[in-house]
This record gives sequence, structure tokens and C-alpha cells, in this order.
Amino acid sequence: MTATHAVFHTIALVVRPNTDGIADSVTSVVDFLRHGGYAVVFEEQTAAHLAQLGMDLGDARVLDAAGIGAGCDAAIVMGGDGTMLGIARQLAPFNVPLIGINQGRLGFMTDIPLDGMLDVLARILSGSYKAERRTLLEGRVVRAGATIHVGMAVNDVVVSRGTGAGMAELRVDVDGQFMYNQRSDGLIISTPTGSTAYALSAGGPLLHPSLGGIVLVPIAPHALSNRPIVLPESSQIVVEIMRGRDVSVNFDMQTFASLQTQDQIVIQRSPHAITFLHPDGWSYYHTLREKLHWNEYPSGEGKLN
Repeated sequence: MTATHAVFHTIALVVRPNTDGIADSVTSVVDFLRHGGYAVVFEEQTAAHLAQLGMDLGDARVLDAAGIGAGCDAAIVMGGDGTMLGIARQLAPFNVPLIGINQGRLGFMTDIPLDGMLDVLARILSGSYKAERRTLLEGRVVRAGATIHVGMAVNDVVVSRGTGAGMAELRVDVDGQFMYNQRSDGLIISTPTGSTAYALSAGGPLLHPSLGGIVLVPIAPHALSNRPIVLPESSQIVVEIMRGRDVSVNFDMQTFASLQTQDQIVIQRSPHAITFLHPDGWSYYHTLREKLHWNEYPSGEGKLN
């Protein structure tokens, strides 16, 4: 959807740590916001990092994710997609919209370039933006009937064998129905957002973010007939460890290790979602062309008849 008006008063700033030259960019954004009459809030780890760089934060408030969720109208994330993933998981329960300024490499989610970022921010904060909601996954690790770990993922939940270990054998059930036993290096359970991440490199399909599906992508399966499959977003997926050493599960690369035989990972769509605010006129297809280096023929030259 494209917004025609919006009211933003308090803006949180989240910055990737240990980034060369970030102080100048942050100072520009903070000065822009303050001159525009916005109240600026710093995420607590961001504040600690900027203080180490010698930045004067003035009288700005410093809040954790829950505080940002309760008191901010939007959050500006300066970094790469990893920075966005981390704060998105924390803010998802609070429905705080996210604006991404790219200081990473790929930038599928942090899509505003540093060059011209202030002009873009001015348009977004004045109400000229495209709002896009993205679904998340939640998963539980169940051992002997008891939940021992809970995680949330914007991109994917990945079950994988340990380095140097043999193949893992996994049983997969969907909505209480047996689907398959699979011998492989692991299994990726991905959102549409995550379809441009690890799932893509493992041979999975691209899913448009507006789709509600969940994609399962085997990692180096023993049987070539084990192919990626897209399931309904309402599915409950149970992955059981049948055999394997040093098997772990990752939620957006946050690892819960030491899985045991007969442990189950129960995965379903999260009730929470995240909202990205893109510049008006933003196109998902443009992002794919730019990041995946697809050929472009704007004048029609080079096209096949």
C-alpha cells in the first residue's frame, strides 16, 4: 500500500556496531531528525557503541526494544540486513514500522542508499511511502514432550548437521500428516522474505513477499527427488531428528545446538508481522534486479524475439 499521510513524532535509531565511518552518517541523520522536530531515541546497544566513538548523544533517551515498542512511532535501522533481522525480531510484537538505510552489502531489507538518504527520509516521514508487511516464523524445540527453546525468524529456521558429521536423517510431518524421511545436510524452512537468503543458495524458489507460503528447501539431499516445496502459511511443520550427530537448529542464524535424537522442532507462522516503510515508488522487482544482477533491457535492446 502507498500512504498519503502519516504522523511520526518519536523515532528510534538502531545502528550496526563496528562499522567504519558510521559516525558521520549517524550525525547527519540525528541532526536531520532534530531539525525536523522529531524526538530521537537511541536503542541501548546503539547508544553504547556511539558513546565509544565519542559521539555526544545530548539529552536523547536510550531504550531497549520493549521501550522502543511502547514509545516510538518508527525505527530507522542503519546497517545491513543482519542488523535489520535482529531488531525486527525484537520489535515484531509491537508493530513498529522499520526504515532501512543500507550500510551493508546486499540490502534486501535495508534498501535506502546512503547517497540521498536524507531526501528519502524526508519523503517517508512526511507520509510519502509504501508500507509492506512481512510474515515471520516461530518455532519450538520439544524434547520428551517439554518445550526447551523458543525462537522467532524473519528469514528462516534451519536444521543442519554439524561440521564433519555425516548426513542427518529428518522426519517431516505437516499438519499431522507424514510427508517424508529425508537424509541430507539439513533442511531450511523459510518465509517469503528468507527466500532470497540461504534458501536461494540451496536451490529454493523466490517467493514474492506478499505471498503467504512457507518454503521447505533440503540442503544437499541424498535423494535428488527431495525437492523444494511451498506449503500453505497455515501449516504446522514438525521436524524430528531421527539420526545424526551435532545437529543444530538456527533461527535467523541464532543457534540452538546440541539437539538429540527424537527432538522435534515445531514451526508455524508467527502471529506477529513486521512492516517496512519503503520510498514511494519502490519496487520489489527492482530490488531483485539490482541485488541478483538480472539483465535489464529498458529500451528493448537485446531481447529475444
